[in-house]
Amino acid sequence: MRRGRRGSGFLGWVIAAAVIGAIGFMAFSPMFERDDPKVTVSHEGYWNFKEPMHVTLEDASGLKSFKATISTPHEEWVVAEENTPVAESKKTFEILPPKGVRRVEAQSVTLTIEATDRSLWGLFMGNTLKEERTLVIDQRRPVLSIVSHSYKIQKGGSAIVIFKATDPHMESLKIQTNYGKTFIAQPFMKEGYYASLLAWPVQESTFSATVVARDRAGNETKSSIPLRLKDHVYRVSNIELSDAFLDGKIAELANEYEETAGVDDRLEQFKIINETVRANNEKIIHQVTSKVSNAMITDFNPQPFYPMPNGQKVADFGDHRIYSYKEKKNFSQAYHMGLDLASVQMGQINASNGGNVVFSQMNGIYGNLPIIDHGFGLYTLYGHCSDVHVQEGDVAKAGQEIAKSGLSGYAMGDHLHFGILVQGIEVRPEEWMDAKWIYDNITSVIENAKLIINQQ
Repeated sequence: MRRGRRGSGFLGWVIAAAVIGAIGFMAFSPMFERDDPKVTVSHEGYWNFKEPMHVTLEDASGLKSFKATISTPHEEWVVAEENTPVAESKKTFEILPPKGVRRVEAQSVTLTIEATDRSLWGLFMGNTLKEERTLVIDQRRPVLSIVSHSYKIQKGGSAIVIFKATDPHMESLKIQTNYGKTFIAQPFMKEGYYASLLAWPVQESTFSATVVARDRAGNETKSSIPLRLKDHVYRVSNIELSDAFLDGKIAELANEYEETAGVDDRLEQFKIINETVRANNEKIIHQVTSKVSNAMITDFNPQPFYPMPNGQKVADFGDHRIYSYKEKKNFSQAYHMGLDLASVQMGQINASNGGNVVFSQMNGIYGNLPIIDHGFGLYTLYGHCSDVHVQEGDVAKAGQEIAKSGLSGYAMGDHLHFGILVQGIEVRPEEWMDAKWIYDNITSVIENAKLIINQQ
């Protein structure tokens, strides 16, 4: 009897251990995971019932089957269904409007997605997701029209466009260019109206821009901006580097920059400074000057920029500089993206128009560099300063002295490197220094738009 009790007790322990082990295995084994499949849908809340909708299902244990239906109160269509032959942790499929149904009477439809995974949880039945989403059917494209625009744009120069765009479900408005830049339009004067400055980079051979309005259902309207293109031939300078320059300024800069650490070859030092350091510095400038406010703008009337009293031009904007050293021809190049002005040593630098100081620190080859945001995506920068009187966060007033010219950064003589940027693109400062150009190409366009808008 004692042996029987001892035997049954041992068996009980074995069974208990087995049960506990099984429970532990089920609790922690990936084979028994308890999470429902996850679903993401490309269209959230709206569909134009034309373009495909993409659905992505994900599950750690792999998908076993899925089904998608579209329904109205009176009809239902199966638009996707599959028993997956192999375990897939991620599956994306496309949903098209049901065959033969291009338009529905209902203002909305219900998208139902069901998916079961390969988990052994739930008596080996797996975890099942069932999710319903209501989609508003919107088949109307946004209404878009150009209100006013500059007559022309010059290579390396600026222009403006003002347009009207309306849609009850508007998702995005942007201005796409042929060279990949997207300009952001700012609300203008009244609801439904927008405006943006434009820029044609000096490195691009041609220019085109198109306003694109897209609603939340995927409907899209495009309108090209009919600008007359005017070419401008920029100078190409072939520059022979001297030993004195390489042993002097370049050696000095090479000791300052991380990019040239451990580099002893003089030409390699120059190439890194002229290309890599320059690119890193310009990346910072472009990031700072690409921001556009989403606040409504009611007016924009800048005065001509002339930052240095009695300043004389010593280098042009857009100058394509190609460098050689003895037998090594054309081994490095760069574009000069500002206008160099000089007067006296530590010459006075003024803010011709007011604005917010958004950058004020050393920036590589640009030296001591303040940048001012004048609103509407227009920025000015002042390079090589010896002394700067404004800091980030300050508001510079028109006519205020903001800095002194100098030799900081990659400068061979005391001067100001003056740059103007439109949403992160360098443009010809000469245009914005000319009162007639500003009126003909910017402010008169704004005045014309105001007249048209007030009549509507």
